[in-house]
Amino acid sequence: MENYTFNSPDLQLEGLVVAPAITVPVYVSFLLFYLLILTANLGILLLVALDSNMHQPMYLLFCNLPVNDILGNSIMVPRLLVDLLRPPPQRIISYYECVIQAFMTHMYGTASHSVLIIMAFDRYVAICKPLRYTAIMTSRMVVKLTVSAWGVAFALVGVLLGLTIRLNRCRTIISNPFCDNASLFKLSCESVLINHIYGFTFTVLLFSSSVGSMVVTYGRIMAICVINKNQSLNSKALKTCSTHLFVYMIMLLCGTLIITLHRYPQYSDLRKLCAILFHIIPGVLNPIIYGAQSGEVQKFFRSKLSCGRT
Repeated sequence: MENYTFNSPDLQLEGLVVAPAITVPVYVSFLLFYLLILTANLGILLLVALDSNMHQPMYLLFCNLPVNDILGNSIMVPRLLVDLLRPPPQRIISYYECVIQAFMTHMYGTASHSVLIIMAFDRYVAICKPLRYTAIMTSRMVVKLTVSAWGVAFALVGVLLGLTIRLNRCRTIISNPFCDNASLFKLSCESVLINHIYGFTFTVLLFSSSVGSMVVTYGRIMAICVINKNQSLNSKALKTCSTHLFVYMIMLLCGTLIITLHRYPQYSDLRKLCAILFHIIPGVLNPIIYGAQSGEVQKFFRSKLSCGRT
């Protein structure tokens, strides 16, 4: 008869399996990526805060992405770095810390979608209804969109984790480099049917609303560009929307891979790597891509460079 430890206060993270010969290079790589994420995203937030020319709805809504990237990576990468230097038996995490990490991890993933949805709405209004843009995208509307993006994510993830923490646990091994909902409910020996049903509904609702909003908003934008043969407008729309869609497709691909690979235990190492990259890649690319295509950001750095030369 198999022995179980019920509701243990401590759990063991399986972590990332790395050969001893490459542990240091992997550690340094993740550390450098994390420092880059913090520097680039904090830099963008500071730039928007200090430059009055960037106190516009587009940039204020964009600030949600750096905040999300900083929170999402800070809850995962430091712990991952510590565990890389520990042997697997010493990678212990308390159950409550694990729940908090899982909540923040899913908040990061969900908010990534909801923030990109409100940013797509802003671009739709700017390009399709330019004369009404200032009337629609008021400060109050920016606050409403921001609160909605985070509020919806908080509610969806709160129910997701609430259904999991009600379960009794009979296992202690987290087969992941960090805690998430699927890893937590796999610790239970009770029926997790309702968790699967809600998790599936959650995923379908999030992805369908996310993809649907992108298709509708950018479909309308493309239609306006075709009808209104304004080369300047089309160039601006292509520049802004292609950047937005590129970031969205990377995030969507990583998220889909993680969800799919959870169904195939034989690819656990690949799933772990995808789960880590889901946090790191957008965190690195978002400030670079959006900053590179932003006229105000380019203008700011050009002015600083010209001041430095004089």
